[in-house]
Amino acid sequence: MISIAPQQASDAIEQLTDQPIEKTLSIFQLIKDGGLGGQIIIAVLFVLLAVALYIYFERFFAIKAASKVNKNFMNQIKDYVTNGKIEAAKDLCTNTNSPTARLIGKGISRIGKPLEDINTAIENAGKLEVYQLEKNVSVLATIAGAAPMIGFLGTVIGMIVAIHEIANSGGQIDIKLLSGGLYTAMTTTVAGLIVGIIAYISYNHLVVRTDKVIYQMEAKSVEFLDLLNEPA
Repeated sequence: MISIAPQQASDAIEQLTDQPIEKTLSIFQLIKDGGLGGQIIIAVLFVLLAVALYIYFERFFAIKAASKVNKNFMNQIKDYVTNGKIEAAKDLCTNTNSPTARLIGKGISRIGKPLEDINTAIENAGKLEVYQLEKNVSVLATIAGAAPMIGFLGTVIGMIVAIHEIANSGGQIDIKLLSGGLYTAMTTTVAGLIVGIIAYISYNHLVVRTDKVIYQMEAKSVEFLDLLNEPA
């Protein structure tokens, strides 16, 4: 049998107890260790993220639906107007749920008046349609700018907590005492940047898609005005 001296056994136990315990990184634990101030800011950022995602998907599907126009729509309008079937053209615009159809319908309802009046009516209707397309999109821009600032506010709060802990410990720096403030500083900064980046990308994507719909509306409106301006 192999015998182990008591001193060797004691040294072996001491080596095992001296080994550092590896800690796993848990987002929930980081938020929990960040203190009340950090948790409040994380909660605010989570609400902003939920609002940003809701606005993005709601506007995305609304703009996507607005961009769908029947390729034969303008051909039908041209045939109806050329043949004097104004009521049929109005009915077609009414039954077509799109910004372009509503603009053309507004123009058709003004047929018989000067071309300038028709153009003004279409422009006014276009402004209302653009307003509807851009509804709540500005909130995304606000969240994109505010979220990182709120995260930096958490950073300041975390640093204040850390400095307060140093002051209470008599100037002795202990990383365990500082951990709460540092957790608050880091987690809120990361959360604020994540929410801000998501909101910024979402905002710019909606702006690009909205611009495409506006361009489509303008092109169809010009085509309609050219149709009215054609010699009989």
